[in-house]
Amino acid sequence: MRALVKKQNLDETVQLDSAGTGDWHVGQAPDHRAQAACRRAGFNISSHRARQVCPEDFSRFDLILACDGQNLRDLRRMCPAGATATIRMLRDYDKSAPGDDVPDPYYGSGEDFDETVQICLDACEGLLAQIKDKTGESH
Repeated sequence: MRALVKKQNLDETVQLDSAGTGDWHVGQAPDHRAQAACRRAGFNISSHRARQVCPEDFSRFDLILACDGQNLRDLRRMCPAGATATIRMLRDYDKSAPGDDVPDPYYGSGEDFDETVQICLDACEGLLAQIKDKTGESH
C-alpha cells in the first residue's frame, strides 16, 4: 500500500502503518520469502519491522484492516471502548473476493507468496480507489 500511495503522490494525505495482533514477531523483519515476493512485484519491504497493534491505534487510524477472520475477531476483541476506527477485512476492497481471507503462504512455496502479494495489491488498489473518491483526489 505504501508503494501505491507514494506512486499516487498521496503520502501527505494517507497515513499508513502495519501491525500484528500477536507479539511473537515484534522487532523482526518480514519473512525472507515475503521480501523476495515483494521484490519480484517491484517494491522493497526489507526495512519493515513487526510491531503489535496497540490500543491507541484504534483512535489514531480511521481504518484498521485484517487479513483473515481470526485476526478480524482478535482486532474487535482488542478494540477499546470509545475507539473511532472502522475494522474491516482487507479483501473487502478486492472486487474478485470481497471479505475473503488473504491466504497465509507460510507453509507454501515462493509462488504462494507471489499469489498473496498480488491478492494484497489488488485489495490495496481497490482501497486506494475508494480513498481517492472520498478525498476528491485525482491522480
